[in-house]
Amino acid sequence: MTDVLVVAELMDGGLRRNTLAAVTLAKQIAEGTGGAFDILSIGEGSKAAADEAAKFGARKVLTAEIAGGYYAEAYSPTVAEVAKGGYGVVTATASTYGKDLLPRVAARLGAANISDIRGASVDGGNVSYVRPMYAGNVFGTVTANTDLAVVSVRQSEFDAATEAGGGSAIEEVSVTSDGAASKVEFVSLESQKSERPDLAEASTVVSGGRALKSGENFKTVLEPLVDAMGAAMGASRAAVDAGYVPGDLQVGQTGKVVAPALYVAVGISGAIQHLAGMKGSKTIVAINKDKEAPIAQVADYFLVADLFQAVPEMAEKVKAVKG
Repeated sequence: MTDVLVVAELMDGGLRRNTLAAVTLAKQIAEGTGGAFDILSIGEGSKAAADEAAKFGARKVLTAEIAGGYYAEAYSPTVAEVAKGGYGVVTATASTYGKDLLPRVAARLGAANISDIRGASVDGGNVSYVRPMYAGNVFGTVTANTDLAVVSVRQSEFDAATEAGGGSAIEEVSVTSDGAASKVEFVSLESQKSERPDLAEASTVVSGGRALKSGENFKTVLEPLVDAMGAAMGASRAAVDAGYVPGDLQVGQTGKVVAPALYVAVGISGAIQHLAGMKGSKTIVAINKDKEAPIAQVADYFLVADLFQAVPEMAEKVKAVKG
């Protein structure tokens, strides 16, 4: 029997939808081993977020109110202390938040840290995890040799949990702090607000590469297509490194991993690091004037064309169909 603790990610005092991927893993392990799962809502606004988290079938939802913004030194002592309460697995989504917080929790607990998993299975009460290696070209199956495993979940590989009906009991837990937190001060958070879907959660993503040549072309050429399709906008690392768009739009091994229903790659050659972040997409469309571009190997539809002509035409066609 393995009990699982899900560490929820909060934003603006509410539960981030990406947490539901970790809830799906927790349900799978709990049902496979005869255990149960709980959710820890931690941070500013934890009590309000707990009301949302209580809808997804957890045995209970725990709250730990920590004022101010997030930083791992303030959160990890409480998560680690709660995890000592009989859990066999601690999990969160492998977002920037999860990748930052969970390794510190694992270090405090002396626990195995298994990151960015894309699948899990239960056999005879033992849990094994599948995680990508070498930019997703190899998948390894691993198990934890410690009593407790700390596991981050790749959101694009797990369906979001659905509401279970009813509501879980909500309990408040004590906040634990230590000397490390006192040496760090939260100063401010700078975030960009957008009316477009979140890149990691969107069903359609349109990404641009260095071939767009400038940030201005992202606005005048690519954005009309993005908005016509109701999509999230992404970018290759080359476009980000060139300063065309901010880093939070980067798709790839060192950016965000996405798996939308439709991924449109515009002017992206398809370096292995970029493919690692999007090749799980259901349908891939690529527009590139180089017919030998590596992205052709994974694209379902490949248009050999000048993007500066093809993309505006495509945007107009989409608008016409929707109109």
